[in-house]
Amino acid sequence: MATRIRLRRVGRKKVPLYRIVVAERTDPRDGRFIEVLGTYDPKAKTGEKMAIDADKAKAWIAKGATPSETVEALFKQAGVIARA
Repeated sequence: MATRIRLRRVGRKKVPLYRIVVAERTDPRDGRFIEVLGTYDPKAKTGEKMAIDADKAKAWIAKGATPSETVEALFKQAGVIARA
């Protein structure tokens, strides 16, 4: 089972809002997912942009789930993954 941590769009037109989810690599972007790890609001003020459950995220990474490039950058900002 190849899992990926990625963004799933849930916002309406012109108002982007994303959930950070764990999903099968082959499932569509807004399709079926396994678990929600947090949310990301790119238009919010800096302090309120994202809410991530760091423990769940670290557990999924330990199980072998690979974050997408965007999610990896968000995790680095939030301190879930150490910066290189």
